[in-house]
Amino acid sequence: MKKERWVVSAKRADFQAIADRFGIDPVIARLIRNRDVTGEKEIEEYLFGDLEQLHDPLLMKDMERAADLIAEKIREKKPIRIIGDYDIDGVTATYILLTGLKDLGADVDVRIPDRIADGYGLNEHLVQFAADEGRDTIVTCDNGIAASSQIRLAKELGMTVVVTDHHEVPFEEDENGERRYILPPADAVVNPKQKDCSYPFPGLCGAAVAWKLIQAMEAKAGIPKEHSFRFLEFVAIATIGDVMDLQGENRILVKAGLRALHKTQNLGLQELIRVQGIEAENVTPYHIGFVLGPCINASGRLDTAEHSLKLLCAKTREEAAKLAGDLKDLNESRKELTRQGEAKAIELVETSPLQNDKVLVVYLPDCHESLAGIIAGRLREHFHKPSFVLTRSEEGVKGSGRSIEAYSMYEELCKCKELMTKFGGHPKAGGFSLRPEDVETFRQMVYAYCRECYPKMPEYSVSADMEITGDCLTVEQVTELMKLEPCGEGNRKPVFLLRNCTVQSKRALKEGKFTSMELRTGGAVLKAISFAMPFAKCFADIGSSVDVLATVELNEFRGNTSAELRIIEMRPAGFREDRFFAALRTYEEISRGEGCDKRLAPRVIPDRPALMSVYDLIRAHGGSMSAEEMCVYGGGDLNYCMLRIALDAFSEAGMAQVSADGGSVTLIPVNTKTDLMATGVISRLRQSLTA
Repeated sequence: MKKERWVVSAKRADFQAIADRFGIDPVIARLIRNRDVTGEKEIEEYLFGDLEQLHDPLLMKDMERAADLIAEKIREKKPIRIIGDYDIDGVTATYILLTGLKDLGADVDVRIPDRIADGYGLNEHLVQFAADEGRDTIVTCDNGIAASSQIRLAKELGMTVVVTDHHEVPFEEDENGERRYILPPADAVVNPKQKDCSYPFPGLCGAAVAWKLIQAMEAKAGIPKEHSFRFLEFVAIATIGDVMDLQGENRILVKAGLRALHKTQNLGLQELIRVQGIEAENVTPYHIGFVLGPCINASGRLDTAEHSLKLLCAKTREEAAKLAGDLKDLNESRKELTRQGEAKAIELVETSPLQNDKVLVVYLPDCHESLAGIIAGRLREHFHKPSFVLTRSEEGVKGSGRSIEAYSMYEELCKCKELMTKFGGHPKAGGFSLRPEDVETFRQMVYAYCRECYPKMPEYSVSADMEITGDCLTVEQVTELMKLEPCGEGNRKPVFLLRNCTVQSKRALKEGKFTSMELRTGGAVLKAISFAMPFAKCFADIGSSVDVLATVELNEFRGNTSAELRIIEMRPAGFREDRFFAALRTYEEISRGEGCDKRLAPRVIPDRPALMSVYDLIRAHGGSMSAEEMCVYGGGDLNYCMLRIALDAFSEAGMAQVSADGGSVTLIPVNTKTDLMATGVISRLRQSLTA
């Protein structure tokens, strides 16, 4: 069990009426409503949207000006330089612009910044280099919105600059909290995130914005819009790889892009799919997000992103095969480095007071700077907290952050901008650079703003679309769920809550890495698999009753098709969630030195019988269960806070070894008696709460 609340969506609508109107099952209607798709037009687009429903690119602010400026440069045979980014969105955006502009007759070349030498996006070096090489025009993609000083330099050098980007627009706040948005002094700024942009869908990735520009230019040149569809597979790859919400236009683009990818003619993509052992017609958003995309990203992390661009531009099968193999190998190296960095980061948090902080700021000076964002994401998943990972770089310190839904990382970075030499991002992610001497100042500023804006950090939660019983999950019903595809960020696979399931069997899979179970629910027996729960951590006994959160898949075996659960989380039936989380919050507040309400003293300070109960728990489960698991599965009646206080007392007395986060609890044999009530942790609590 993880420290997360289970929330069942309770959004209301006339599901039967929606079902009748659109010819779908009422369950599908409910699931669509849970994704905040409302109104006939939106539902129609969600279910049946196609390329004809895409918005006119010229609705985007400065799009027409950008298209006209570049077209003029092409007519005048002025040399153009594209400056992209080194991630999957930047690489595909660069490919789209490069190919599209060449097809329109442009004299165009590319520079993708080196992550180490250049950093993210435009910098003065890249601008000066372009000017020295006689480039008349710079077109950015997936960057540029925060590059005001760099673009100012380009203008001083007599260059034309067109920005295409999708990141948040930087802003300043006055003493009244009013925001002043800061746009770069480019000749055209194409970014649907601009406040005064009338484009109906601002959630496009950088590659989609670049594609819209090519679409606009081809339309002005009299080229049928269908010609631009040759780039749809690349837009889909970028949309999924950059973790954009699969809503609105993105959903249409990914649907169409996946169809194109299944029949791709791009040699580089063909070979990348082949070396991963995937059939092209079977590629799903999962493969893009977790198999193919990381290979494209790997070159920008550990080498140069130009390798990934060369893969997409490959003209021969031999060249494509070599590049695809190199990227696969590079990604394997990246995986190992990530595992090492992740382990170090988790250990640092778990063995220090950091684990009680509301926001994690972890400095890993020796970590490869390209992995900071991945590791920050792993910390967020592990601890369910906004997480920043900082690393040492040639120019100082670089950091990346990943956030939870309720904490806008970009806005928090904006509050610290006086410390940073460069920053940018989204509500859920951010990147920045600062001086080594400012690391601790940054940490304290983040903590201070967190205390001010989030006196109680929102608890991490996982939501279920609806409560259901197993007899409702028929093959026919699960087949209906395919209407929700493609699923991903912002349009996740449906999650169901099944209560009071009886464990009929359980067994280990893959040498204990995974757990397979049979659950009786609602009169049906369903096979259930957890890829997140090792068999050793499956504490539910055969015959016990559990609640589960799960998705559902169709499983075909020996000609038979059946519904099969994919368990996300599992816990004992009837688990008292509110009590657990109240006790967890109280313990964290005490650990941070914030104290707690004196009225809670009887529920916080363990007496001798409570200490004996905890000792029995350690003796029975020490070494196998964490403190959290002892509280949930141990069979005792102690709340989590009192259990942790007791464990802290045992640790202080040298009778148990307890990690800072309670993840590891083991008994230490002793030959002498110890008065646990006299330990410092209990004495201090008694003094502060009973005085």
